[in-house]
Amino acid sequence: NLGFFFQIRTKSKMSLFGGTSSFSFGSSLTTASKDVEVQQPPSDTISCLKFSPNANFLAATSWDNKIRCWEIQATGTSVPKAEQSHLKPILSCCWHADGTKLFSAGADNQAKIWDLASNQAVVCAQHDAPIKTVHWIQAPNYQCLMTGSWDKTLKFWDTRQSTPIKSFNTMEKVYCADVIYPMAVVSTAQRGILVYQLMNEPAEFKKIESPLKYQHRSIAICKDANGAPTGFALGSVEGRIAMQYIQPADPKDNFTFKCHRSEVTSANQVQDIYAVNDIAFHPQHGTLATAGSDGKYSFWDKDARTKLKTSDGCPQPITACCFNFDGSIFSYAIGYDWTKGHEFYNTNLKPAIFLRNCGDELKSRSKK
Repeated sequence: NLGFFFQIRTKSKMSLFGGTSSFSFGSSLTTASKDVEVQQPPSDTISCLKFSPNANFLAATSWDNKIRCWEIQATGTSVPKAEQSHLKPILSCCWHADGTKLFSAGADNQAKIWDLASNQAVVCAQHDAPIKTVHWIQAPNYQCLMTGSWDKTLKFWDTRQSTPIKSFNTMEKVYCADVIYPMAVVSTAQRGILVYQLMNEPAEFKKIESPLKYQHRSIAICKDANGAPTGFALGSVEGRIAMQYIQPADPKDNFTFKCHRSEVTSANQVQDIYAVNDIAFHPQHGTLATAGSDGKYSFWDKDARTKLKTSDGCPQPITACCFNFDGSIFSYAIGYDWTKGHEFYNTNLKPAIFLRNCGDELKSRSKK
């Protein structure tokens, strides 16, 4: 029972609750792999992980129909704070820009806004099919919630109104999306890629032909040296990432690379290929992390086009990952992702969330 509520701390400039102390847990508090397990994890596969934009609070959504929130203390200890429920599995979540509210959406065709101070959640968006993605947009002249659904629409909501302020037909089911103002990128079934500009009001910007041959699974926007969105990384079920820039100075700036595949040591050996379940860019270094169905996460330097690190294998696929606001914590979730079908589902293996003090592991090796 997560019967904890958030305590408002009005003196904090970074957040209305919680502190912003650095994350510095040591080896005495970690497992053999040096990754700390979060307490009281969800009871079913984790679909999404998101840190608060300004404090070390971690939110997770799950197929057990719940969204949960933990405070991650400077020692690495995770403190369960509160939870809310949907009627069906929750597929996505995001934070309000001020860190006081969470949005969740899922298979009950609804999105909810959860006020953490009052611990109250109310419906703020509705679709005709499950909502796969939810993102908060904080623009200079407006703010809204973006929801992408399997009903083949992308909608933008003023959370005080019952009807969307904008709606776009995506032609296919929305599978994944990301937002960094003033850009949104959405990937759909049939390998569709749609880019939207968000200045003044949301509008279609361009469609991009997919550089990948197989179904898209994950997407994340990257930024340039000035913090402006410049492109995105796109992951597929075929163990491959595409780095794609919106306006590349040179077409060769766009490239793809293989990842999350088994090592082949002989000519007769068959290579296992795994889905890229999630992608996250480091908020300071611009390097990226990928999470795979092979139960491994990898860190990459896109500018140097090199791998920085690959983890040891986990007993289950990694289904989601994220960095905290200052990039000192890397969080990832393990659980069954059903890529091998029901016959490989092991009831003895339970979902889990881990925290890694990633420190200098994601520093770029590029000269740029």
